[in-house]
Amino acid sequence: MTLFALKSLLFLLSLLGCCAGQAILPEGPVEAILGRNVTLKTLLDKPEYAFITWNFNNGTKEVHVVTVSPTVVSVNAPYQGRVSINQTNGFLYLGPLKSGDSGDYSVSMIAPTGETRTGDIKLGVLEPVSDVAIKSDLPEAVEHNSTVVLTCSAKGSLLKFSWINGTAPIVADGKRLTLVEEDKLVTLTIKDVLRSDLVGPIYCTAANKLETEKSAPFNLTVYYGPDKVTITPPNPPKFLQSGSNFTLSCSSTSSPAATFSWYHNQQLMEIAGPLLTLEVIEKHGLGKKAEDYTCRAKNDKTQRSVSSPAVSFTVMDPVSGVKISGPTATLIAGNSTANLSCQATAGTVKTTTWTKDGKPLSAGSRLVFADDMSSVLIKVLQKEDNGEYTCQLANPVNSVKASYNMVVNYGPETPMVTGDKAVEVNDGVTLICSAASVPPANFTWKFNGSMTDVKTAKYAIEKAVYKNTGTYTCEAHNAVTGKTTMYTHNLSIKEEGALDEGLSDGAIAGIVIGVLVALGAAIALIMYCRQKVPCSETGTLQVESPY
Repeated sequence: MTLFALKSLLFLLSLLGCCAGQAILPEGPVEAILGRNVTLKTLLDKPEYAFITWNFNNGTKEVHVVTVSPTVVSVNAPYQGRVSINQTNGFLYLGPLKSGDSGDYSVSMIAPTGETRTGDIKLGVLEPVSDVAIKSDLPEAVEHNSTVVLTCSAKGSLLKFSWINGTAPIVADGKRLTLVEEDKLVTLTIKDVLRSDLVGPIYCTAANKLETEKSAPFNLTVYYGPDKVTITPPNPPKFLQSGSNFTLSCSSTSSPAATFSWYHNQQLMEIAGPLLTLEVIEKHGLGKKAEDYTCRAKNDKTQRSVSSPAVSFTVMDPVSGVKISGPTATLIAGNSTANLSCQATAGTVKTTTWTKDGKPLSAGSRLVFADDMSSVLIKVLQKEDNGEYTCQLANPVNSVKASYNMVVNYGPETPMVTGDKAVEVNDGVTLICSAASVPPANFTWKFNGSMTDVKTAKYAIEKAVYKNTGTYTCEAHNAVTGKTTMYTHNLSIKEEGALDEGLSDGAIAGIVIGVLVALGAAIALIMYCRQKVPCSETGTLQVESPY
């Protein structure tokens, strides 16, 4: 059947029927991607029909696409090879799509009775989304100073754009962040850009109802800083020991990394870098008094410069070479005077402390300190002045001690003799003489006024005889002081048994207790007799015979 004959037949059949109101196409529009296929579906379910016809109208003219009968499918020449139809439900398969396929499609179904049902649907052929790309008007930005304009462009139809920072959407606030969207591009303007605005990566997405494409990740360097500058330690000791291992460290958040310079009392030092050592400070001849040190950080990209808070300290030499000088002559209690002096060979001495045998020394009538405590004078030495004298020289960075052992010669003081004053003949006798003295005293003994050969503190008699009775005199002599003292001890020799002391206290106590016990028993017996047995006037026990 020719196309002309088919059209004529359709025209005649349409005159026989009438249009029905029941829809045979879903609501449109239908959108599809250029170069791909699309199916225009009907709402028919195995209808009985004589013919189903599809037509296309591009807004200027109508074109026949395809007609199908239960036995014949006729595709118009311009659509051959791109169109097919489902003879069961009238679905139209069209593709690959061309841009000219966009327009209105209508379908007519003519029943065997001549009744005709029609429907219309719009098809939009969309250009695929592609070439999504971000460009910046600046190669780099400076925080707070720069305004950045990012442009996202893409190819495709009916595009909608969106921006993403990492995974979070970028939302325009209409003030600092603004968006302007056009047909194929969108611009994001960031005023007074912050470092956090473009941490990224930044993405732009372009989408229509059928496709979404995302740009490659975009990063823009935002230079910032230096931020707050800090010195470590922020509170150094007020005094530092010269030559010690001490360093000031300067830091600040900055991109790119900041450069650092150091200032002494606001005067630039010839020191670069984040570290300032005590060694460098001393090489510059600084630190002898408390002065300020600050650090300044500079960012060459942002052209910003920020100073740290100032720190202050004094560099002090440690005390060293401490020595006590004292008397070199022989010291004798009651006659000599001593002057002790304490000095250091290096360092600044701030405090001087004196102790004797570990206890603080205090000024008194015999003890006088120099105004600066560097020396102490002890007038008219006494035996109590013997001992170890220590001076401690200190400043805020260290302290050093030195000691001097002072020997004051004295004595001997009055001796004491310990030993028996009376012993029995043949008993041993030991007498011990002692006397406080520095240096230790030498001892000699006299018996009844006559010198003996005993030259020690102990006088011993192995077996006493009667002629050992008499007076024993101990003489103590100090060769340095030249002083001699003595003590007399009397000894008496008795015959054997003469010195017995009788019963001991324990024995006497035992006897007394025994007598008391016996007395108690006798009293108890008498009381018993009076109660149980008759007694004679003479006190003789009377016993009656039972016979």
